[in-house]
Amino acid sequence: MIAIIDYDAGNIKSVEKAVRKLGREPLLIRSAEKILAADHVILPGVGNFGDAMERLRNYELIGPIKQAVKAGIPFLGICLGEQLLFESSEESPGAEGLSLLKGKCLRFEEREGFKIPQIGWNSLHLQYSGRLFLGIPEQAYVYFVHSYYVKADELRCVKATCQYANIADASVESGNLFGCQFHPEKSGETGLRILRNFLEIKKEDSPC
Repeated sequence: MIAIIDYDAGNIKSVEKAVRKLGREPLLIRSAEKILAADHVILPGVGNFGDAMERLRNYELIGPIKQAVKAGIPFLGICLGEQLLFESSEESPGAEGLSLLKGKCLRFEEREGFKIPQIGWNSLHLQYSGRLFLGIPEQAYVYFVHSYYVKADELRCVKATCQYANIADASVESGNLFGCQFHPEKSGETGLRILRNFLEIKKEDSPC
């Protein structure tokens, strides 16, 4: 079962449509039991960091998400979903993230020639052999919509970066846990290949 966590954070339908395009049938879920029974879990999201964490808390999903990651179920956070994997964000001072990875989310610096939010296509610099990027060429273009970006503490977990007003961590990987700041479901054939790579990762393939 491919579980897409539906916590009223938007961008659910486009992710669901992309998974179906790959020939798989996703299930929108809000229950702990279904998260823990899934073969793959996707946490999409757009919007405010603090509000999103509050919704996850209200639906009692924070504990099950952490249990699923600990159990080795392949787990992918997309856009805001990636940011929530970390400890905090400048967008919502005082709000705690899921803290599954060490680091925080920063707002892009105000610089001439760079509009905030970043909306549109940007190229990726790939590093450290991320499993999401098997078959993806260096400088492949993907689609972004964001004002805040991840700054991970552990360099080795950063599998792709992009250059905008700052160098942003565009994708992370740690064991069975993955994140994409960009939207693979809106990134054409490149994005579909990234999603396919994720769906081909099995629980037993996830390194400890």
